[in-house]
Amino acid sequence: MASKANAGVGSNIGRPSVGSGSGTTRVGKYELGRTLGRGTFAKVKLAKNVETGDNVAIKVLDKKKVLQHKMVGQIKREISTMKLIRHPNVIRIFEVMASKTKIYIVMELVTGGELFDKIAARGKLKEDEARKYFQQLIDGIDYCHSRGVYHRDLKPENLLLDAHDVLKVSDFGLSALPQQVREDGLLHTTCGTPNYVAPEVINNKGYDGAKADLWSCGVILFVIMAGWLPFEEPDLAVMYKKIAKADFALPLWFSARAKKLIIRILDPNPSTRITIAELRENEWFKKGYKPPTFGQEDGPLDDIDAIFNESMDSPNFVVEKQEEQSPASPASMNAFELISKSQGLNLGALFERHMGIVKRETRFTSKRPANEIISKIEQAAAHLGFGAKKKNFKMKLQGDKPGRKGYLSVATEIFELAPQLHMVELRKTGGDTLEFHKFYKELSIGLKDIVWTTDEPASDSGKGKGKASC
Repeated sequence: MASKANAGVGSNIGRPSVGSGSGTTRVGKYELGRTLGRGTFAKVKLAKNVETGDNVAIKVLDKKKVLQHKMVGQIKREISTMKLIRHPNVIRIFEVMASKTKIYIVMELVTGGELFDKIAARGKLKEDEARKYFQQLIDGIDYCHSRGVYHRDLKPENLLLDAHDVLKVSDFGLSALPQQVREDGLLHTTCGTPNYVAPEVINNKGYDGAKADLWSCGVILFVIMAGWLPFEEPDLAVMYKKIAKADFALPLWFSARAKKLIIRILDPNPSTRITIAELRENEWFKKGYKPPTFGQEDGPLDDIDAIFNESMDSPNFVVEKQEEQSPASPASMNAFELISKSQGLNLGALFERHMGIVKRETRFTSKRPANEIISKIEQAAAHLGFGAKKKNFKMKLQGDKPGRKGYLSVATEIFELAPQLHMVELRKTGGDTLEFHKFYKELSIGLKDIVWTTDEPASDSGKGKGKASC
């Protein structure tokens, strides 16, 4: 779907607090927590199943917007696709519900972030690690194809990693189902992200969904091994010409077998391009390969039409219940919740100080009062052209000018770690990640008076300067 919100978040050791600070919201048996991501038509929230205590991600869609933009078919297709697929390398959907105004898609909570984040942080991955992720990607996509589902928008941003470093394919909003294949056996809708799209899709003469997906997988393999895209030009027409000719250069550090395989995958002629069956027999691909184990059962599909049914008698109908509170202080965070925001047990990752790392969320600590922190952030953001909406110790910042992926929006929340120590979290909830990084770098200049860094004396009461950490 058009929304880029997904179910990927940071590490999930311990239980994140749900509904703390400003009250709790219940939807059926789920208690909603903080927003993990936001797009044009949807937002994804952390939630807890109060019956089992399990954490999940819930995609919340506005029914009115879905109807206005004639997206009913697309939403049904995404849900149908995800329910058809039960594979360890594909995001799982548990159930769908609806109220009078909202649609709720309850999904697996994947806690290791996007593969994109790992590439952005490290530049490129070693060949053995890249191969492991590529094998998992092919396993997930091959299974989708066996069920008649073609993703059509594969890219590192749509590949999530769980707490055990297992890759999960997500975001099936542009996927195609068997009924979309025409009599000629081909798909005819041009879609996908330009840098990753196969040449036959651009030609608009019909294409095989499986072969087009495999091309995108080849681009992904190139990106995670090289650290850059094989096809990238500011002029789309120039880039499409390069894609049509498979005009790209392979880095010197790629092994000979990896080079040969990528050339066979990025073959502009789909009839001679390697197939997934042939790929599985490739020596480079087979090295260290471990086939996945999983059950084959499908999820029920009868609740998909029910979410657009206005009848309150539907078993999928829920009522959103909210209990508002006005806290006098920010939400407190215990040690387990603090660790849950780091990668594994490495608390140093919480306050990483290298500004070159591109992330979708960032944090800093401060010894100033919470009201002063929130006011300082609002002032600094205003100088950068961002408006603010405040509610207790949470604030949403939104830019006044659209960027590459719409308006940049940032959620800010203050947590109390100790009586005189706060942690401030800023999360990108909409817009482009690189633009968020630039915004935070500029914002941090205006926040230097309130940021406390660990190299300051403990008795300094937060008066030291120092840069906001990313």
